[in-house]
Amino acid sequence: MKKLINDPKNVVAEALEGVALAHPGLLTVVAEPAHIHRADAPVQGKVGLVSGGGSGHEPLHGGFVGYGMLDAAVPGPVFTSPTPDPIVEATKAVDGGAGVLHIVKNYTGDVLNFETAADLAAAEGIEVRAVVIDDDVAVKDSLYTAGRRGVAGTVLVEKIAGAAAQRGDDLDAVTAIAEKVNAQVRSMGVALTAPTVPHAGEPSFSIGDDEIEIGIGIHGEPGRERVGLEPADQIVDRILHPIIEDLPFASGDKVLLFVNGMGGTPLVELYIAFRRAAQVLAENGIEVTRTLVGNYVTSLEMQGFSITVLKLDDELTELWDAPVQTAALRWGR
Repeated sequence: MKKLINDPKNVVAEALEGVALAHPGLLTVVAEPAHIHRADAPVQGKVGLVSGGGSGHEPLHGGFVGYGMLDAAVPGPVFTSPTPDPIVEATKAVDGGAGVLHIVKNYTGDVLNFETAADLAAAEGIEVRAVVIDDDVAVKDSLYTAGRRGVAGTVLVEKIAGAAAQRGDDLDAVTAIAEKVNAQVRSMGVALTAPTVPHAGEPSFSIGDDEIEIGIGIHGEPGRERVGLEPADQIVDRILHPIIEDLPFASGDKVLLFVNGMGGTPLVELYIAFRRAAQVLAENGIEVTRTLVGNYVTSLEMQGFSITVLKLDDELTELWDAPVQTAALRWGR
């Protein structure tokens, strides 16, 4: 195992130290219990947005804390949910009196721990709602979850709901926007290699040099099938068609197309994949009006990518375009 780490036990703590030093003025990093929040939190009168989950998916979630997006993020150990205590502290830190929305990826540990944290925060007088993200069309149940997994669509929920909160929408309205995005977004991924969790010291699963896993999860969970390596266009077709058919997306739809890298895939390859995805959508009469390409929801150093498609309307487009200033996503400000 070759990694730029010191002691595997200190990976998350030392990374958080680095985040604090890299983004002064933008973020406040609390070491114990570990969480990250906006430097100006709480913003009085604004709905607070909190998300989180296991580390190893950076920049998700800490990279999306800031103006127009999340108010706080709670990092757990690598690929492991944070416990309720830091979620409660993050919730309290961003409570500006208008309530707090938890954005939770659909993994059993995340759901249970955020539910417990919401109950504890409510006992302290904070109104908390939760939206559970389940955009992955690959499998219904997996090693880590009941129902569909929450994957790269989470970024789009965080951005659009964050913009709604930033413009002053109340808790009911921000929750409704987050639920709307989740209902209209679909994702699917593919892995070429396995990630290596630092404390494990070996790949999470075994895959041949000439094999790929279709429908992989962001922790290395199995997908729909394992097939031989194919040209990029054929791989894109394999994962995009199930996305289109699931909602289903239809001719005349306007969409945001998001091609996400899993951490070990060069950007040049992601653009090759984006090119084919855009072609397929155009062939189906689906217009790509907004785009995002890059490493936003990773799986450590896994080689692979995912495709996410969000059906847009005027309101969602306006909220996507709204200014945002975070470590990993920034425009308009």
